[in-house]
Amino acid sequence: MSTRVEQKEATRRRLIVQAVRLVGEQGFGQTRTVDVAKAAKVSHGTVFAHFPSREDLILAVAWHIGREITDRLHELAGESGGLIEVLQAHLRCLEENEDVYRQLVIEAPLLPSQFRANWVGLQSAVASYLCAEADAEAAAGRIRALPAHLVFNTWIGLVHHYLINKDLFVTEGSVIAAHGPALVDHFTNLLHP
Repeated sequence: MSTRVEQKEATRRRLIVQAVRLVGEQGFGQTRTVDVAKAAKVSHGTVFAHFPSREDLILAVAWHIGREITDRLHELAGESGGLIEVLQAHLRCLEENEDVYRQLVIEAPLLPSQFRANWVGLQSAVASYLCAEADAEAAAGRIRALPAHLVFNTWIGLVHHYLINKDLFVTEGSVIAAHGPALVDHFTNLLHP
């Protein structure tokens, strides 16, 4: 039999999972607490028992996604075999959370100011893996040595462009699945001497 604390934590997780799903479908701005409650099969008041405000729920969703992506990236790229493997691992992480991550990219400037720390942390985790491998490959003479901020910003800008403009690149399904290999090839070709 579960304790009250375990039940409370299970309800909180269910609210976050349903909020993540709804954000992926309709965006942060269109996701209402009443819809999250309905999807989680709890009363509307239960949402506010766990999250004092809609902003707190939105921040919990953003933190949850950031944590999932960074944990997965660490799992996939932790024992990396090189730059291409890190890029592929990053794309796999994004593809697993593509719909909600796309909403994060699109709506980041509109999210609460506390979100910025989460966003910077997520991007820093990606940058640390990417830049470490780029530095190692540059030291070995396999790619051009470039400042870390240019390496990271070029990669993330390319990926974010495809995510934001998904409708231009695919009619259905994942833009990462459809174009990920080409993005990796293009990016690594930019780095070759």
